[in-house]
Amino acid sequence: MFTLKSLSLKTLPKLVITHALNACFHTGARVCGAKVAVVLSGCGVFDGTEIHEASAILVHLSRGGAEVQMFAPDVAQMHVIDHQKGQPAEESRNVLTESARIARGNIADLAKLSASSHDAIIFPGGFGAAKNLSTFAVDGSDFKVNEDVERVLKDFHKAGKPIGLCCISPVLAAKLLPGVEVTVGHEEEQGGRWPYAGTAQAIKALGAKHCVKDPHEAHVDHKNKVVTTPAYMCETKLHLIFDGIGAMVTNVLKLSGK
Repeated sequence: MFTLKSLSLKTLPKLVITHALNACFHTGARVCGAKVAVVLSGCGVFDGTEIHEASAILVHLSRGGAEVQMFAPDVAQMHVIDHQKGQPAEESRNVLTESARIARGNIADLAKLSASSHDAIIFPGGFGAAKNLSTFAVDGSDFKVNEDVERVLKDFHKAGKPIGLCCISPVLAAKLLPGVEVTVGHEEEQGGRWPYAGTAQAIKALGAKHCVKDPHEAHVDHKNKVVTTPAYMCETKLHLIFDGIGAMVTNVLKLSGK
């Protein structure tokens, strides 16, 4: 038991630090964790977010004590793919509505995301990044980026806050952040193991630097605070993709300083 009279300049700092640490431990580290925005692009690899990648990101963020808020643009999907047949379906869907499936309903319009309210931002992959967040799937290196995606990426970068991207989504950073270093894996297909290896050439054409990495690895551009990992750009085992995403998330949280 202590009283106000018993406090001194020597004991007060220690007392404050102790109570702050106790608050972190007793709330599962959420009080002291980074606040991270995760931007989705629909639900399903061929026309939206790659679900395994999104889940892996959320698991690693949870383990890292981060507070997560998911966002997606309130726009129509480029098209809808029947994932069993691999063919376009005669229907239309909304990116925000579909992304809510992954977020279990807890999601906000990307137009409401402010860099000032978060410590970091992460983009999972899936063709939605190339079809709904941008037009890369159609236009290649001449693609355009959704205006809210462009706004938040530039705002987080300008604020010096870390950006994580995996799979195909690093093309967004390559388009918007001059001279950025990213990875989408290897630059040769290697007999089909890297079926989207040509993306590396598109990244170079945009003026970015491409760094070769394996699925379990992440590349950290310390200057720009951009962290990337190949994920499903490679035909490989899920646990290697999970580990690579873990490396990406770990480095994003480290760069956030939280």
